[in-house]
Amino acid sequence: MRSPAAAIRRPAASAARLRATLTPSKRTRRRLLGALVVAALLTALYMFWLRDSSLVAVENVTVTGLTGDDADRVRVALASTAETMTTLHVDEARLQDAAAAFPIVARIEAEAEFPHGMAIDVIEHRPAALAVAGGRKQPIAGDGSVLAGLPAKGDLPTIDLAVEMPQRQLGPGAARDAVRVAGMAPPVISRRVDSLHREAGARGVVAELEDGTELVFGTTDQLAAKWAAAIRVLADEEATGATYVDVRIPERPVAGGLATTTIAPVPPVAETPAAPAETAPTYP
Repeated sequence: MRSPAAAIRRPAASAARLRATLTPSKRTRRRLLGALVVAALLTALYMFWLRDSSLVAVENVTVTGLTGDDADRVRVALASTAETMTTLHVDEARLQDAAAAFPIVARIEAEAEFPHGMAIDVIEHRPAALAVAGGRKQPIAGDGSVLAGLPAKGDLPTIDLAVEMPQRQLGPGAARDAVRVAGMAPPVISRRVDSLHREAGARGVVAELEDGTELVFGTTDQLAAKWAAAIRVLADEEATGATYVDVRIPERPVAGGLATTTIAPVPPVAETPAAPAETAPTYP
């Protein structure tokens, strides 16, 4: 019969053998250490030499997406900046800084083409309206950016400015709100918008269509829903002839100015519906 001490020594001996098995030998430890040193050296070689080496310098730059009058200048600025980089070290922040001097550029996307190429795609601002000030007309993007260098052409709605034409960006105010509404207009209706302005009262931003119909937006929130509501109402044959479409509450648009009301009217946001008048009962 085995003694209790022998039974305890056996698990202890098994644990010792397991530790000995899992503990790498001195030779293995030396190999692992050598591998770590080599990896560290290769990483340092890449970070401090290879990725900025002339062996992978950018030499061929392709710039696409430019259409404005400043296209050549933007292309030169981006290409000259890209040629200071390598295909292993593309600094998009520097490319964005180079493009920032040109308001027409919304953003850029750069992709290295190993070993010596780089492709840069320029995404331009889409003109949303024509700002008019002092006899000048200048395309404006939906975020208020003044698109200098872009020809003032096409069927764009106009927005009259109460101040001089800014160089780069519209400041907060009526014109900025109006151009924001214009910038969210779907293509199916944007070509029909003649002008936009913001009124001082509860009607807020108003877009006037070519046929004289007014689209009343109020504030600049929920613009996608408001434009969708306006399109649905304008497409409804029963709303033909409406002088205005109020989409301040996009879930309940109002078509007004009709001989017969065809769409349930919605009270303006700032008003409270009047209580129905009481009528005296009639008797036979």
